[in-house]
Amino acid sequence: MSRIERTAEGPGPFTTRLTWRLGDGGTAVWESRRARKRGLLTVRAAGDSEPRSRRADSTSVSRLRRLNAMAAGAFAVGGGLFASGAAVAQFGAGDVTGAWIYFVGGLFFNTGGYVSLLQAVNAPRQDDEMGALAARRWRWWSYEPGRIDWLSTFLLFVGTLVFGINLLSSLLQGLSAQQVDRLIWAPDMVGCALFLVSGHLALVEVCHGRPGIRARDLGWWIVAVNQLGSLLFLGAALADFTRPATGSVVNVDIANWGTLMGALCFSVGGLLQYFERP
Repeated sequence: MSRIERTAEGPGPFTTRLTWRLGDGGTAVWESRRARKRGLLTVRAAGDSEPRSRRADSTSVSRLRRLNAMAAGAFAVGGGLFASGAAVAQFGAGDVTGAWIYFVGGLFFNTGGYVSLLQAVNAPRQDDEMGALAARRWRWWSYEPGRIDWLSTFLLFVGTLVFGINLLSSLLQGLSAQQVDRLIWAPDMVGCALFLVSGHLALVEVCHGRPGIRARDLGWWIVAVNQLGSLLFLGAALADFTRPATGSVVNVDIANWGTLMGALCFSVGGLLQYFERP
């Protein structure tokens, strides 16, 4: 199957969509997120009125289903635990119980972040000769910053690890206001920033450039809901700053409610992600 022309699309230096115009008049289209999440290419043979999907090999499809289920479950449960921790902090008996709930929820976020990275690392790659997606050797790690899907999921995973520093530090007792800001608030802000950058990259990936609305695209809804959650987390983190002079938080209600609503967004995103599978 010979190709006479290849067109690349994507934001900046990244490629999120490749279109091949075939010598027989047909086309084949590879899209980054669709291939990574669903294991699909879009092809249109010469003379066909409608395009059709071409599925990756069975090994790739099996991998994608397992990884998708693990990531979706981890974010759904982690988001639910974060929401519970915020509810306990707002309405419950004390900060210690809420801190432990946050910590366990953070472990689920760590898992979801790493499995999302594994999805990018082990995504089926397009075969230029056969016009199909094919599995590569399984890897637990890669370094591919030139790929937008790898960079987005890598930053997401690092963000969950930075949140882990925040959550572990929150279990400590007797910290001064300065120590709270350095060990808890600062990592929280860094984690929020990494989540936002990761979400922006995911958004431009699914939009193949400038962010827009793709109401009929499940992947867009997942990314948009998660990005809203990241914004709510950022608002909560800003409100959770401890004033050194007084030792009081800027606004504890905004901090708790922002965390609760942001966590619910990630939980909903995890549930939606379960349906974005091969």
